[in-house]
Amino acid sequence: MVNQQKLTHFVSWLNQNELSGAIITNFHDVAYFSGFESDPIERVLALVVFSDHEPLLFGPALEVNSMRASGWPFAAFGYADHENPWLILAQHIKQTTSGTKFGIEYDHLSVARFNALQTALPSLSFKTDVTNEVNQLRLLKTPAEIEHMMAAGKDADRALTIGFQALTSGISELAVSAKIEYELKKSGVAAMSFDTLVQFGTHAADPHGATATRELATGEMALFDLGTITEGYASDVSRTIAFGQVDPKLQEIHAVTLAAQQEAQSQAKVGMTAAELDGIARQIITDAGYGDYFVHRLGHGLGTSVHEYPSIMAGNNITLQEGMAFSIEPGIYIPGLGGVRIEDSGYMSHTGFIPFTTTSKSLYQL
Repeated sequence: MVNQQKLTHFVSWLNQNELSGAIITNFHDVAYFSGFESDPIERVLALVVFSDHEPLLFGPALEVNSMRASGWPFAAFGYADHENPWLILAQHIKQTTSGTKFGIEYDHLSVARFNALQTALPSLSFKTDVTNEVNQLRLLKTPAEIEHMMAAGKDADRALTIGFQALTSGISELAVSAKIEYELKKSGVAAMSFDTLVQFGTHAADPHGATATRELATGEMALFDLGTITEGYASDVSRTIAFGQVDPKLQEIHAVTLAAQQEAQSQAKVGMTAAELDGIARQIITDAGYGDYFVHRLGHGLGTSVHEYPSIMAGNNITLQEGMAFSIEPGIYIPGLGGVRIEDSGYMSHTGFIPFTTTSKSLYQL
């Protein structure tokens, strides 16, 4: 569905900044404004928003019918694989406006693509970065968006239950991940928000490791990090549980991580900075002697995509506002021993942080 309210705000911003339009090329942002969801991979997908004309969607010819079927009510154009997309896009822009000042997303458009765009439209100026304005428009979720994310959270909780129940001695990480995704898709969940992460034992000490063929043994921790796309919005949750009796050191790092996560979640409030919230969790882990093993930010924004602006981390003094949605996910990772990460995603209300997921965070032992 077209996000008409946000498009209207963006058009107002373009006019305030005396821009003729903006060319949006990040497919997540295209989907946010237009309602048309597609990852074009190596092909070109763009939403062109004009300050004084209706917007247009442009992409591969093979997707034009899907653009229109998505509910996009304005013009949609395509290009064949053998054609130069930038020249064709340029024709549509020149046919729509004589304006010459356009904004682009600096953090997304590659140098090669920018050069191709400039070559196709040599009379246009692309000196304005619209990235921050787009981020600000996506930052505060509407009540309807929060409802969608609550639904996604329920699906993520269900995914965790499926994963926990799948654990058995000798099963591989990949087999558990496949079970989760299969059962969800059978029930109507079309997509995960990212590749389902399942890590056993010492493999969980790699915070960005991929699900692999490692098999589960008694006495190991199992780390789950997963999410779904539900009603167009993402969920993201992490839990770490014990398969049998685990080493007391693992029990300790789970307890410390849980304390850090719960304290940050309970202390989050409107007006606090992202850096302050990160510091709450980080101080607990540091005081317990594990500061060197908490190697990533506390959290990140999410919405129609699983990683969005802003980062909840040291040095980021953005103020938490009502309607912001983000994750709180401290972790401790000790090579040769194992790792623990505990995460809820949620949103800021006037009363504090409201999680989208409710699965128990206590040390669950199978």
